[in-house]
Amino acid sequence: MFRMPHGSASLVAAALFGAALAPAQVFTLTKEQMIEFTAKNPFERFPDGRPRIPDALLERARGLSAEEVFGALGGGGRGGFRNQFADGFTILHPAKKLVGRAFTVQYMPLRQDLEDVAQAHAQAAGFGRLTNQTAIDMLQPGDVLVVDLFGKCEDGTIVGDNLFYYVMKTTKTGGIVVDGSIRDLEGISEMDMPLYYRHAHPSYLTNVTMTGIDIPIRIGNATVMPGDLVVGDPEGVYFVPPQMVQQMLDGADRTHIHDEWTKLKFDEGKYKSSEIYSSPKDPALKKEYEDYLKKKLDELKSKQ
Repeated sequence: MFRMPHGSASLVAAALFGAALAPAQVFTLTKEQMIEFTAKNPFERFPDGRPRIPDALLERARGLSAEEVFGALGGGGRGGFRNQFADGFTILHPAKKLVGRAFTVQYMPLRQDLEDVAQAHAQAAGFGRLTNQTAIDMLQPGDVLVVDLFGKCEDGTIVGDNLFYYVMKTTKTGGIVVDGSIRDLEGISEMDMPLYYRHAHPSYLTNVTMTGIDIPIRIGNATVMPGDLVVGDPEGVYFVPPQMVQQMLDGADRTHIHDEWTKLKFDEGKYKSSEIYSSPKDPALKKEYEDYLKKKLDELKSKQ
């Protein structure tokens, strides 16, 4: 059974029926609402208020492992953000890491009275007829199009090869995550952009109503906010709150340096694993590691 993310029903209602509050916005949060719901964002924002994680941090995120993201989010029962991972996707290019800023879209099974109101508000706001291209045309470089299509297969195809190509050219380094379907898989497979999807089907997108653009959505068991850092690898997709990105990347740098030093010591062939990993026991080795860590962190800092 399809369930809306916790709290998103009121957001959709506000977007659908609160035209007097924001006559130029349909199916989205006002700038003030976006800032309220992402208040802990430490970075600049797009004009609509969506968090804009810096490009330099997106590039650094390409070096993250799934385990590093999992640990930073408080995985393994340690509290924190535990509902930020979705898996079970078919992955178009498993060797190509997905990294970008979440641009969210939500659909529901078609209900005609809701659809009529949605289309009327879209017309009044100057969007013309509301379609998947309404959202796709809003994408920015570095975005990942994240779509809740409630796992729909037939008639749940968010893009075919032409729109996939447009998303690739527009987002440049982004990609697509869809809890639903795509079409024209043969043509899409030739394009070098990350894609995480549930099904491939030859049908068109129909029998659904778009109920949100850039609102909180659910993908699998994950809650996704507009502007989240999206990190996808062969295990699945993580959605990282912006306020955790810098800390997570800094922690990953320390982990990479630790692993590098550990392997260098193992290469010497003089130590048992327990003497080096996970932390050196001998005070002299510990001092050697701390000096190595500081040197490498200083080098990284000078390049950033």
